[in-house]
Amino acid sequence: MTAAALLIPQTTADTTPEELDAVVATAVRAAGPSAAASDDARAAWLEAVADALDAARDELVAIAERESHLPTLRLTGEVARTTGQLRLFAAVVRDGAYLEAVIDRARPGATPPQPDLRRILRPLGPVAVFSASNFPFAFSVAGGDTASALAVGCPVVVKGHSGHPELSVRTAQVVADALASAGAPDGVFGLVLGRPAGNALVQAPGITAVGFTGSLSGGRALFDLACARPDPIPFYGELGSINPVVVTPAAAKARTAEIAAGLAASFTLGVGQFCTKPGLVLVPAEAGFETALAIEASSHRGGVMLTPRIAEAFPAGLRRLVVDGKADLLIGNPGQDASDGVARPAVLMADAARVLARPEVLLEECFGPVTLLVRYASDAERDAVLDAVGGSLTATVHAEPDEDVTELAARLAERAGRVLFGGWPTGVAVTWSQHHGGPWPATTSALHTSVGATAVRRFQRPVVFQDAPASVLPEALRDENPRSIVRRVDGELTTAPLT
Repeated sequence: MTAAALLIPQTTADTTPEELDAVVATAVRAAGPSAAASDDARAAWLEAVADALDAARDELVAIAERESHLPTLRLTGEVARTTGQLRLFAAVVRDGAYLEAVIDRARPGATPPQPDLRRILRPLGPVAVFSASNFPFAFSVAGGDTASALAVGCPVVVKGHSGHPELSVRTAQVVADALASAGAPDGVFGLVLGRPAGNALVQAPGITAVGFTGSLSGGRALFDLACARPDPIPFYGELGSINPVVVTPAAAKARTAEIAAGLAASFTLGVGQFCTKPGLVLVPAEAGFETALAIEASSHRGGVMLTPRIAEAFPAGLRRLVVDGKADLLIGNPGQDASDGVARPAVLMADAARVLARPEVLLEECFGPVTLLVRYASDAERDAVLDAVGGSLTATVHAEPDEDVTELAARLAERAGRVLFGGWPTGVAVTWSQHHGGPWPATTSALHTSVGATAVRRFQRPVVFQDAPASVLPEALRDENPRSIVRRVDGELTTAPLT
């Protein structure tokens, strides 16, 4: 067995403090070789992991289905998404633009004189990654946080999720073996298990950043630990999001049935356990939209939730919205029995005044198959509710083609990282342009994304070399630009070598 594989647990028992220290120490030793590896080498590591996961797909999906209760088709597609994003990040590092190389050549005659300055992004060092419950592949052991950190040369220590421990261990074994076979340094990847190990991981001196996807309460607790360290470190948390949707009067009049059907399918997708679930929908009063949605949502039966703890929390969240928030219940049962792990859809309704009276209740995310319709009688009421909504990952507008929604779109863009025009937010394409983030409480840093090519930026920091000899410069800053990457030289983008 390789040294890298020894860093992966062979059981699902909680990691001991001694084991955690060993994993982190080995990651620290791997940081130098990982950062020094070429972009082509690191790209090859990611592609080797993707190939290995594809080869092990059927075995991994069977474990995931047993532990998460998600269907085979969904999990099979999620493996494809996971390996696809690994290959995307391989392309990102080969492209070289992720380094943001900038060169300002010396100008001795300037006032004051300007030295030769060359700037590049460098890896932070070992990164802690926390797996999510609702995406056991794409946001878990080999997910986007792991892929983006490895891509730029940061060793990764993953904290596996308690909702799929066996899958976490087996996936980690596949990843570690693939990295070792591809020539990655020992210690570039490790796995720990258990809440105590997760808390200790955030505080471990060798860890330089944290990627997290999970609940607002859990993420905030870890965020506070990261900030309370003697050397505070960046904590990139995706926490909670209600993803507001606005339906204009014209759209409601023209497409009530179509929009209601799309909303019902979206908020019940995956038993409502998507971070992009539309949890708040503003609809015109007197449009009759609630009747259409109640009919559509009644055809969705719900399903088994990811874990017993999540299933138990769902009816409690519904009761809070109905009892404390005074929301009207259109369909569903806040007293539904969660002992079988099954959650059944619910649709709630309130007018704008009620939401504005209890925003701390009615604008709080409820994880599961529920959405809240908010009836507005004017644009002013609609905007007042939107102003009370916290940061979200997404915001959606359903309008007719001839409507001017410029001001509405600008208002939504202030509160979300992705603004959709038509369609539904449950689905995040993994692309160069994607942004999956938003203002608090959607994330702890609205500047960054956990999906898409620019996710690598979280785990890098700028370094400037002033009047440096060529021998100490990173390859991307040398005059000859041997890989012909895009650089900004004296203010102009170019791939040309310096003469």
